[in-house]
Amino acid sequence: MKKIVLALLTASLLALGTVSASAETAPKSVIHVVTVSWKAGTTPEQIKAALDGVAAMPATFKGMTRVWIKPIKVQGDRTHAFVMEFADEAALKAYAGSDTQKEWYKVYTPIRDRSTTFDITN
Repeated sequence: MKKIVLALLTASLLALGTVSASAETAPKSVIHVVTVSWKAGTTPEQIKAALDGVAAMPATFKGMTRVWIKPIKVQGDRTHAFVMEFADEAALKAYAGSDTQKEWYKVYTPIRDRSTTFDITN
């Protein structure tokens, strides 16, 4: 009987440890992943301006916490990718249509050919 109780206790502790570790590695923030291909004739300077605009956004939009603008590997017909991290889903929703987004779109949308977006959280 002691072996059964000990086995159940051990299993419970292992399960609790797994849940705890999972909670530590599963943030509640939202990442907004965008893959992009640019219109023909877009210059490197225009691309840099669009990506610099992404990099500057956390300073102007409170709910955006981090960005990534330098892809290491890109697959398919896209040439670039960037990621915006938002504090939570409410921040992502507030960003849509915000002054920050509208201002950046003035640089981004004229040169964007196609893009695919994924919004991901836990």
